[in-house]
Amino acid sequence: MDLDIDIDSWPQGDWAALVERASDAAAGVEPALANPRLTASVLLTSDEDVHELNREWRGKDKPTNVLSFPMLEREELLDLAAEGPPEMLGDLALAHETCAREAAEKGIALEDHAAHLIVHGLLHLAGHDHVDSDAQAEAMEALEIAALAKLGIADPYGDRN
Repeated sequence: MDLDIDIDSWPQGDWAALVERASDAAAGVEPALANPRLTASVLLTSDEDVHELNREWRGKDKPTNVLSFPMLEREELLDLAAEGPPEMLGDLALAHETCAREAAEKGIALEDHAAHLIVHGLLHLAGHDHVDSDAQAEAMEALEIAALAKLGIADPYGDRN
């Protein structure tokens, strides 16, 4: 997947490399994300910017940790041939202050939490969700856990094997 990464209002660090590694890990557990035609944009920005996006596009007047804006339906993604012109998978936006606060509350590194949220957001772009049923949530969480394990990051949901 080709990524357009924009970093604003995050502390110094190699965030672009983290986005790339998290994307590779997500593609390692969700083969549809490994299609070479896919492109996605990832914005690492402030709570203020994510709050504005959340209000404008989702009607929620608050910041959140990650926003996902898919451009393809799951069926379109699964049917996408490997050859052809680029296809926009969608956009992600991560809010620094919310991510940093959540990482501190969980007692984990900001980098690990950001990687989790990037994987989570990419799985949303691939058509996975966690709101309609417990089974759906468990399936998505299993993919996240597997992707994070590829990055050497512990299960963020508890002690699952």
